[in-house]
Amino acid sequence: MRSILLAATLLTLTGPLTACQEPLPDEGPMPELSGAETWFNSPPLTNADLKGKVVLIDFWTYSCVNCLRVIPYVKAWDAKYRDHGLVVIGVHAPEFEFEEDTTNVKAAMTRLGITYPVVLDNDMKIWNAFKNQYWPAHYFIDVNGRIRHHHFGEGDYDKSEAVIQRLLKEVDPSTLKQAKRTRMSDTSAHVVASGEAAAADVAGKGRSPETYIGYARAARMAGTPSVQRDSVRRYAAPSTLETNAWTLVGPWLVTREYGESREAGASLTYKFDARDVNLVMGQAVRGTPVKFRVTIDGRAPGAEAGMDVDAQGYGVIIENRMYQLIRQKQHTRGRVFTITFEGPGARVYAFTFG
Repeated sequence: MRSILLAATLLTLTGPLTACQEPLPDEGPMPELSGAETWFNSPPLTNADLKGKVVLIDFWTYSCVNCLRVIPYVKAWDAKYRDHGLVVIGVHAPEFEFEEDTTNVKAAMTRLGITYPVVLDNDMKIWNAFKNQYWPAHYFIDVNGRIRHHHFGEGDYDKSEAVIQRLLKEVDPSTLKQAKRTRMSDTSAHVVASGEAAAADVAGKGRSPETYIGYARAARMAGTPSVQRDSVRRYAAPSTLETNAWTLVGPWLVTREYGESREAGASLTYKFDARDVNLVMGQAVRGTPVKFRVTIDGRAPGAEAGMDVDAQGYGVIIENRMYQLIRQKQHTRGRVFTITFEGPGARVYAFTFG
């Protein structure tokens, strides 16, 4: 799920890819897209509506860094093949409670430029019908409504596009002839993702793992006291931190999903091995911004600042989402990241690294 290609050479139908020459198996019928009421960019779609179309189902959630890195490719495939019989459907299956909010999801889609149909799968009914277990996950469905290929995680973009091409040829072999006459644009051949969607650092080894702050999935917390569930406690840092360990300082409320700062000066520190540091954060009270500052090894990040902070490390939580806080030129080891909040009401959910 974490693997990714730094770049993929994605060709048009005028030059079919060779990355997917093996037969495509029949993995069974596509489950119905039922049980979810909220759709964006489309009325609700059923299997009957999709008959005769090639369908790409993309399971995603908007605070997932792996999903964010894949979306530029999904958008490119939608733009490139929509007029040739491809229907892309995003199934937004939330990991955190704030991702169930339709306003939050709509804002994220606008920010990400997603115009293909998206269904909000808050009760995970579609997720369970597909027996899915991953963000992101792609299922490729043929004209007869049969799943012919799947891919979990990032990467293998050339093979995924080759699958789309093969399934479209099964729908109408003349698609290739039409493509030769019209020369479809090479949109997906030139995906250049930046900011939060930029490819992960595949050269770095031993990257720090995804780390949750809420007690339901928290691991490797250092300092004292140990996590006190659903109550406010004042935490203190240890004298030293091991790599991939983290600590809270000051008064925090720790719940199943998140830790919430309770006064100005509350902070969170992580000793990491990675190029990027991302942190899923939100507000305790919608519409109440929370200012913060990040440092790396006790200093302002300068040129190593991520897209959501300035060179001095200052930023502000204005919505519930993933924030990119550190972006270095290359993978580094054993550096210490600290984020300090200037007031109460900051909710921190999970670290991800790149």
